[in-house]
Amino acid sequence: MGDLDFLRRCIQGENASWDIFVKRYSRLIYSYICGILKRSLAPELIQDYAQDIFQGLFAYLVEDNFKKLRTFKAKNGCSLASWLRQVTVNYTIDFLRRERQMISLEEENDDGLNLKDTIADSSLPVSLLTEQHEDLSILKECFERLGFEEKLFLELHFNQNLKLKELMRVFKTSRAAIDMRKKRIILQLKECFKIKGYLLDL
Repeated sequence: MGDLDFLRRCIQGENASWDIFVKRYSRLIYSYICGILKRSLAPELIQDYAQDIFQGLFAYLVEDNFKKLRTFKAKNGCSLASWLRQVTVNYTIDFLRRERQMISLEEENDDGLNLKDTIADSSLPVSLLTEQHEDLSILKECFERLGFEEKLFLELHFNQNLKLKELMRVFKTSRAAIDMRKKRIILQLKECFKIKGYLLDL
């Protein structure tokens, strides 16, 4: 059974299909939410916020007679799982914007990594060249100067692996604007790193 037929059964009120939907996609949705929150909130806040977002998102999917779920059309081979990922990312970002929570570059995840280290190590399409060892405590200042939207862009593009086309939908803007945003962020970091005595090989 294809995703469209399966979802149609869910929307039509077939209990067995809806049970499968909840069982199949609940954990997936929750993991997407937590993936973003781990870079955005203190560890002790993640569970509570994730639960609130998860419940709100499910309500959003089914409200007004499944209005949001009805917008899934499986265009260009997009699977239901991929579509739900995008919806979850958008919903979570909107939540964070409302809450005015800033992404923490210092907060470590379960692997002992943080956004700052990940970006400095391998995420950005640049390499940091230094005569001495990298002083991340100094470079941190460059990332802290970025605004919420810029930090969010880095998190989604480099850590959550969202493509530029997906970021167009997230930030509700054109491809040209997304390309310009990415270029502007890299240039901003490059200038800051240069002032700190670091060179970027683009």
